[in-house]
Amino acid sequence: MPRGEAVGIDVGILNFLATSSGKTYRNLRPFKTLQRKLRLLQKRVSRKVKKSNNRKKAQVKVSELHEKIANIRKDYYWKLAHELCDSAGMVFVENLNLQGLARGILGKHCWDAGWGQFFQILEQCCLKRGVFFLKVDARKTSQICPNCLTERGKKELSERVHSCGHCGYTTDRDVAAAQVVLIRGLAAVGHTVKMLSEGKAVALPVTKESPSL
Repeated sequence: MPRGEAVGIDVGILNFLATSSGKTYRNLRPFKTLQRKLRLLQKRVSRKVKKSNNRKKAQVKVSELHEKIANIRKDYYWKLAHELCDSAGMVFVENLNLQGLARGILGKHCWDAGWGQFFQILEQCCLKRGVFFLKVDARKTSQICPNCLTERGKKELSERVHSCGHCGYTTDRDVAAAQVVLIRGLAAVGHTVKMLSEGKAVALPVTKESPSL
């Protein structure tokens, strides 16, 4: 059941993820880091005689490096998932079209980030820890101001700061997107974000009928 503190999460390429509370986490990019070594090992495989023992040994080294990359990701994801569950009773993430993103210009970077696997691990961790987990509409999360809900239009990838010309609210663009995710998540579970008595951010929930969606 929804309970306790809530956190919205936005995933990205520059920052692996940002939270609605303002925290950002770096993208490890294990494949990019070890790509040069992987290419070298793959070249060694191609130079070996087919079906020879030396070729099999070289193939094992390639497999071991792939396994190392996968383990680096998985270990990082579990640590992040536990940290998020430690600080929240509700976790909201974007319901992304991961297959569509993987086919885009930044497909290689999206694959290296491994958002799909992270979401699976985060959902498992939330289930084990008794934390409420929900995916919300991902459309235009980076285009809407979380403070006044005004739609500002698309941002260039190089534009790293959200600055609203309507209300003057300024923050990191990924944090702003995470705050929009939080608003939608709270609206989905029947809460409001208007908590003046608790000193929290003032914003009205985004509804399905809202033109900003």
